[in-house]
Amino acid sequence: MTARVDHIALAEMVQPGARVLDVGCGDGALLQLLAQTRNVDGRGIELSQAGVNECVARGLSVVQGDADRDLADYADGAFDYVILSQTLQATHRPKDVLRDLLRIGKHAIVSFPNFGHWKVRSQLMFGGRMPRNESLPYAWYDTPNIHFCTIADFVRLTQELDATIERSMAFDRAGQKLRVNAPWWAWNLFGEQAAFLLRR
Repeated sequence: MTARVDHIALAEMVQPGARVLDVGCGDGALLQLLAQTRNVDGRGIELSQAGVNECVARGLSVVQGDADRDLADYADGAFDYVILSQTLQATHRPKDVLRDLLRIGKHAIVSFPNFGHWKVRSQLMFGGRMPRNESLPYAWYDTPNIHFCTIADFVRLTQELDATIERSMAFDRAGQKLRVNAPWWAWNLFGEQAAFLLRR
């Protein structure tokens, strides 16, 4: 199975041999990629039983859990990296979740869809309806996304938590990195997804 290009970019942020916790690991594709290409000691936490079953079938060490409630059970500094990929917007308390990621891991890697992208803005402005596209395929009434976040919003949140941004990147819909070295406002307008490597 071919790895997603955004997963490859996230994996490149992780040092080989690191201890990694993937929160909201889904079917385990990223965790498996990290094990194969970075030789990590990887663990996962996933809300859906179907996702846990798929991870276990891949031979991954994953438990069922909720990022909003269960991260409190992990010790400070228990992992080198804690990853939250495409999940932040679906949590009930994103600020608390990010605080826990930074507490549990020496580094946190967070990726999310950017609701500040120009297509999202134009759909709302000119169509008068909540955006729906390939990156955001759900209707407003059945979306798992409950906190709509832009790149600018996320940067502000990292400042509130006194987190240091070590590395960041924006992606297009296909997960390809934007090759432009641009200010935040440009990424906020043209990046459909973003990823950040953070530390306390």
